Amino acid sequence: MFDAHVHIIDPRFPVFENHGYLPDPFTIADYRARTEGFGVDGGAVVTASYQGTDQSYLIAALEELGPSWVGVTHLEPDATDDDILRLDSAGVRAVRFNLRRSATDLKLLTKQALRAYELAGWHAEFYVDATLLLSLEPVFAKLPAVSIDHLGMSTRGLPYLLDLVDRGARVKATGFGRTTIDDVCEVLRKIHAVNPRALMFGTDLPGSRSRRVFQDSDIDIVAEAVGDDFDAVMGDNAREWYRCSSEQGPC
Repeated sequence: MFDAHVHIIDPRFPVFENHGYLPDPFTIADYRARTEGFGVDGGAVVTASYQGTDQSYLIAALEELGPSWVGVTHLEPDATDDDILRLDSAGVRAVRFNLRRSATDLKLLTKQALRAYELAGWHAEFYVDATLLLSLEPVFAKLPAVSIDHLGMSTRGLPYLLDLVDRGARVKATGFGRTTIDDVCEVLRKIHAVNPRALMFGTDLPGSRSRRVFQDSDIDIVAEAVGDDFDAVMGDNAREWYRCSSEQGPC
């Protein structure tokens, strides 16, 4: 299993209050204890809003987790080419834009995403409600590689999400308890029907601010929705997207 969406909250490194919220620690040891027996052999550590643009925690986490793990980061507005290349050398493979928790300059977003792709091949990840996807079309039309977190959060923008998938976007099958989706299995089926390579499973642990954190039964929902493509959704799709080998090894 390649866990495509994990947050590591290491108390050795700074966190920043966001909308009045500060998270409890969730260390690599905590993560390993929670996922023991799942056969996790790699994954993506994703920077959350309360971690800002601090890179120290992420570099330390990737060093400890090993070469089958990748990072997803936020960039400073004035991040240089050298900054991006240094992070790429440390295992970072994507830049994230959190449009639910932070105000974002869309021109800067587009410029950053394109530069990260051109320099290091990074795709852009978006935490955004699917209701806003249509308004972001001028951005998406310019970006060569995009993924959407947490099934797009709702079904109200599902037709546009499916259109993005048809054009090559990936979708994280994560954070089921964050969404307002009543029938997660049906949404998974619809995305999978458009492109079987689109879905990438992740636990979203520790599930900060989620109404319901990851449960083992979430894996059963994925299995029911995607049938014979279960192994791809649980690992192979994400390994390809993050440019990892199909076996455990360097990403």
